[in-house]
Amino acid sequence: MSTRVGAHEAKTKLPEILRRVESGERFTITNRGTPVAEIVPPTARGRVSARAAIERMKTFQRVKGVSGSQVRAMIESDRR
Repeated sequence: MSTRVGAHEAKTKLPEILRRVESGERFTITNRGTPVAEIVPPTARGRVSARAAIERMKTFQRVKGVSGSQVRAMIESDRR
């Protein structure tokens, strides 16, 4: 469950909100009552383990029919 906070209030109370997020709280930022963003502790994002990332890459290769060298080329092309 998260606490809803308007954009203006979030702006004026950001240091307090960040301290509370460090303690594990979650906030939903609203703009005129409509949710537009969430502020959550970093561990709440559901980090992907290295093993899970490797398995996803293997699945990607199988499904898309690409080789390891093609994946490497894709990675390298994004670094330019």
